[in-house]
Amino acid sequence: MKQLLLDFYQRLGINQSMAEDLDAITFGLIVILMAFIFWLVSKRILRLIFLKISKRTKSKFDDFLIKNKIPETLSFFPPLFILIGFLPQSLISFPLLEEPVASLLEILGAIVTIILLRRLLNSFKDFFKTLNNFKNKPIDSYIQVIMIFVWFIGIMFVFSILSGKDIGTFLATLGALSALILLIFKDSILGFVASIQVTINDTVRIGDWITMKSYNADGDVIEINLSTVKVQNFDNTITSIPTYKLVSDSFVNWRGMSESGGRRIKRALLIRVSSIHFVDDVQLEKLLKIQRISPFITKRKKEIEIENNAEGSDKSLLLNGRNMTNIGLFRKYALAYLHKHPKINSNLTVMVRQLAPTSEGVPLEVYVFVKDKVWVNYESIVSDIFDHLLASISFFELECFEYTSKPNLSKKKQ
Repeated sequence: MKQLLLDFYQRLGINQSMAEDLDAITFGLIVILMAFIFWLVSKRILRLIFLKISKRTKSKFDDFLIKNKIPETLSFFPPLFILIGFLPQSLISFPLLEEPVASLLEILGAIVTIILLRRLLNSFKDFFKTLNNFKNKPIDSYIQVIMIFVWFIGIMFVFSILSGKDIGTFLATLGALSALILLIFKDSILGFVASIQVTINDTVRIGDWITMKSYNADGDVIEINLSTVKVQNFDNTITSIPTYKLVSDSFVNWRGMSESGGRRIKRALLIRVSSIHFVDDVQLEKLLKIQRISPFITKRKKEIEIENNAEGSDKSLLLNGRNMTNIGLFRKYALAYLHKHPKINSNLTVMVRQLAPTSEGVPLEVYVFVKDKVWVNYESIVSDIFDHLLASISFFELECFEYTSKPNLSKKKQ
């Protein structure tokens, strides 16, 4: 074709030198036009092919390929091959442009290849996130690590083209600068190692509720990537935590609670010590009317009477012999109430225990597990339980501890 164009220009009466220049320019424009036409055609054909494959297959992977514009990216390769193969030849008459244009086309090919690999990796990432086995894995971290290597090789290839030196020379130079590279990519390297440790040890998954006080994080993990872990707090703010901090620092993962049979209640009522006393017969008759503990009181009363009679205890003083206390009966009542509560998991620990006395009273701790683990529902159930227990205390002649301010009586009215 070049010879035909050259003959055509010479027949027009153009001198040899000018005809060769015009021949080179015309041939270059034809090559560019052909490349453009091939790009339009290949773009349309590839998209139609991918759409047909997507409709015929059940897999979502081809859908993600289309979403990440893989057909459009692939359509750049046919015109690039045409340009690389023919455009430098058209510039023989312009030796100063021939080598730069060839290098530019090679660099363009490298960039398009990197873009293709990036979009392909994003397609894999989106696809893996739809699989149950990979939904809670830090796929982003692994994709980012691969992309770092891809960009690294791509940049080395570009420098090799620009300098005309072998790529091995750059790698040898980088070996000497390894300490500087490690310093620059310190967080990425630490993040990558942390991601592997987190995955192997199953420390954190996407969707886990974690609490990390040092970063004021308290919410669900929504993303784990190479450098950060993103936590959506319950006030809808986003906290970013360096990935390697999940290995070096402490945090609370509530997954065990979420996967268990219930969410724990561990809360105490503070009973005023001065309100604790032995129960006499008069009060005992009143408490027998409480249906939840009347069987227990009847049984325990008989046991105590038999033992006191056997020992000859002088019951004119209530302290002598065995006796029931109001706090003990309230503890039994609270336990019976919790065992019958429909929202408490009776298959797990159900306990009401007395802790060591403090300056604020005697703690009576409720230790149970609620079946409903949803935060709002859980808090509602806890409130209902303690509403009932707080209202029940007065029936046992007990009082809760609270700070009170007494009026100053030192000043008298004049």
